[in-house]
Amino acid sequence: MGVMNAVKQGIRNFLEIKEPQGLQITIDQYYTHEAELFRNRIWYRGNSEELSALYRQLPGDVGRNYFWAARPTMGMNIRKLHTGLPALIVDTLAAICTDDLDSVELDRQIDWDAIADDNNFPQLLRAAVTDCLWSGDGAWKWSIDTNVSEYPIIEFFDASRVEYDIDRGRLVAVIFKTCKEYNGKKYTLKERYSKDGVTYRLCAADGKETDMQAFPELAGLVPVVNKGAFMMALPMRFADSRKYPGRGKSIFDGKIDAFDSFDEVWSQWMLALRKGQIKTYIPDVLLPRDPNSGRVIRGNDFDNDYIATESDMREGTSNQITHTQGNIQHEALVQTYCTALDLCLQGLISPSTLGIDVKKLDNAEAQREKEKTTLYKRAQIVGVLEEIIPQIVNISLRVLDAMHGTESKEQEVNVSFGGYANPAFEAQVETMSKAAAGGIMSIDAIVEELWGDTRDDEWKKEEIARLKDEKGIAELEEPAVNMDGGNTIGF
Repeated sequence: MGVMNAVKQGIRNFLEIKEPQGLQITIDQYYTHEAELFRNRIWYRGNSEELSALYRQLPGDVGRNYFWAARPTMGMNIRKLHTGLPALIVDTLAAICTDDLDSVELDRQIDWDAIADDNNFPQLLRAAVTDCLWSGDGAWKWSIDTNVSEYPIIEFFDASRVEYDIDRGRLVAVIFKTCKEYNGKKYTLKERYSKDGVTYRLCAADGKETDMQAFPELAGLVPVVNKGAFMMALPMRFADSRKYPGRGKSIFDGKIDAFDSFDEVWSQWMLALRKGQIKTYIPDVLLPRDPNSGRVIRGNDFDNDYIATESDMREGTSNQITHTQGNIQHEALVQTYCTALDLCLQGLISPSTLGIDVKKLDNAEAQREKEKTTLYKRAQIVGVLEEIIPQIVNISLRVLDAMHGTESKEQEVNVSFGGYANPAFEAQVETMSKAAAGGIMSIDAIVEELWGDTRDDEWKKEEIARLKDEKGIAELEEPAVNMDGGNTIGF
């Protein structure tokens, strides 16, 4: 027994498990939220010179491997081309989401229509959606200035001009930032909107607060008390940021590398096309010359490109002009282009929505299948707008009532959006005919599905009655029961 205990003790000591040492990993974040917003703005603007200037000023570890940060070798040139794809994605998504806004219906229709017309609300809504997509979030702002308009003034500030004051996960105030310049110095006017009212601060470039009374333009800005106890500001975002709590997520997040690679592919394609064009070799005795001065006319890459060679003075030879052309790997370039394009568009929008047809033989059904990505993204954006627009309407009406000193009540607002990428009318008729022949849809359901909101209820009732009459379907009145007593049933 003593030997066994010793063996067990030895095994226990041998199998002793030590606690693991702590692992510490440090990751440097090169971009602040403001820096990312500035980068996204430059990508949306889509100017080649601005993109190149931006990436050349990034720290070495950040921009070293980007195409837009590449510097040519001494004596060489790199022609960098921007496709404009990021701006095209944003503008197209904003258009297909806001252009389908059919109606905004409420009891105080006349008041809202007047406010909407005064602020050009459809155009304002599209601009707001555009800014919200590339910047991640933003906020609506209401102002009162009777010198400008007799109605509430509605504005939208993108994420770079907005800060949020959040307490215990609840929005307390929205701070709007506007850049000002006085006497050659830059300042930031901060307007804090809360339920209590509006307060103003003017900050210098170093963040220190400055007395606004020293500037005549801002001397009239005094704190405003909101007796209605409602916030004249409304944040808007389509997705939450995982990196910055309380902020929105830009659709450019995670796509910047793909956009950079796509521009690189397109630039290389154009470079291969230029280098692969026909080259002409001309002996110096046959070079084109200026008839007036006799000087050799130098060629360029686009109209008169040639390479000068020495004349062959050997016996039995003659000077001849020769032509050569490079071999452009067209198929490989197209495949690379399509792959890079897919990475840029994944999860955002379908190529066919942008008018890009990478497969020329697709039929109409295949093209509609490609629209699914667009439909998913559009449904996400429209879902947010269906919640935001009623709030915009109610705040606008409350501000209008505050201007007139009247009591305001919450309005029930119905917002309707039209369909997108619906099948053609001929395809719908064919589908409805098959459903009617199979007996799986009634005439009432077919008329409603086929015409929807394009016809009023009275017209659809007449159409249903006409179709039933043609099919010999008679509608009888409900039998009336004599409520006075007895079992008499009359028709």
